[in-house]
Amino acid sequence: MGNKTLVAIKKLDELDDWRRTHYSIDITQKLESKRVTVFGWLASIREQGGIVFLILNDKEGVVQITIHSDKAPSSILEKLKNLHEHSSIGVRGIVKSINKAPHGAEIIPEEIRILSMAQRQPPFSLFGGKMPSIDKRLDIRVIDMRRPKAQAIFKIRHTVLKAIRDFLISKGYMEVSTPKIIATATEGGAALFPLLYYDKEAFLAQSPQLYKEQLIMPFEKIFEIGPIFRAEESRTLRHLSEVISIDVEEAFVSYEDIMRLIEQMICHVAKTISDKCSEEMKLLKRRLTIPKAPFKRFTYDDTLKMLEKEDIVLNWGEDLSTQALKILGEILPEFYFITDWPTSIKPFYIKPRDDKQDLCESFDFMHGSIELSSGGSRVSSKRLLVKRLKEQGLKPKLFEYHLRVFDYGMPPHAGFGLGLERLMMILAGQENIREVTMFPRDQFRLAP
Repeated sequence: MGNKTLVAIKKLDELDDWRRTHYSIDITQKLESKRVTVFGWLASIREQGGIVFLILNDKEGVVQITIHSDKAPSSILEKLKNLHEHSSIGVRGIVKSINKAPHGAEIIPEEIRILSMAQRQPPFSLFGGKMPSIDKRLDIRVIDMRRPKAQAIFKIRHTVLKAIRDFLISKGYMEVSTPKIIATATEGGAALFPLLYYDKEAFLAQSPQLYKEQLIMPFEKIFEIGPIFRAEESRTLRHLSEVISIDVEEAFVSYEDIMRLIEQMICHVAKTISDKCSEEMKLLKRRLTIPKAPFKRFTYDDTLKMLEKEDIVLNWGEDLSTQALKILGEILPEFYFITDWPTSIKPFYIKPRDDKQDLCESFDFMHGSIELSSGGSRVSSKRLLVKRLKEQGLKPKLFEYHLRVFDYGMPPHAGFGLGLERLMMILAGQENIREVTMFPRDQFRLAP
């Protein structure tokens, strides 16, 4: 289908007093002979033997509109002459049972209102055929998201977010919101987006980490679902510059408790998708196995030994390379934890182990080769936190706003941050993180 300019009709209809009575999913044989009003965008127009079939898409799916040329009002036949796919229309008519139609029923229209006429057609079909590269599709992203598979992905995403919120709230966590314009880099490093905040330098938040730690003092158990920003220099299939992070923090617990919480949450999410998104998963040709807790756990040292058997040798204290992660993914194509990392390669706020200071109470939550989450027990001692900041070349003075709250009885606490988009890659079976992101941001894309 070419991306050609179309001829518009001279005058569009007004919405006036028309309001939707039903969505496409409601048009079933139970409504036989009932008058209904539906709205949506026109997915296809097909003529066969004096009968015109319109397929109307709305947020719930599709409904068939059937127009008999020898019976339909002349006003409808006149509108058909200039009607184009992707136009937004309203249809008022009578429901008629027919087994071949979606949900076993169609609408025989009494009136059609053309509310917005499509002026162009997309350069690719939404219903099959060869897809162009994702970069070309992202240029007209909202139209790309009309594809059934794309709609399935984002309906699953909606269900995942609700399941996570419901789960955490049921466990007594309170949802919070923290600033996204901050004065000091949370984790240091170069992956920062600086900006001018009036007459001062500020940054987009890499993480809500320090704020969520502070918020456990009044509220004990909190979570936030919101954007974080990292100036990723490389463009990979699993990195973006803006992602949605699911952050949880809790007082009077350790990293062991938090790992158990993640296990419970992931099992709950998987079961919810299995129960509520079966049609979407079927459309994506995705079979989801509900995992069973506890998930496997390997220490950092265990992981190095595992990799060494596969001829991947890392020096102790190194982070896991891309090649190492690929091998791990082949060995462990499932959910698992890597625990007890070297203190030197984890952020300053992660608590060193009491019995062995060069290791810390930390974990990475993994699926195959993909890191989904990092977390751990936090430093609750002001003296130790100042020491950790200095060890990582950071100036305690820049973190004074955070350090001062430790004078008021900071309790032991732990938490994690989990990337929604990476979790969605696993759940929806997608290899490119941009497929599960509505409007991806990376080094080369700032629009739409």
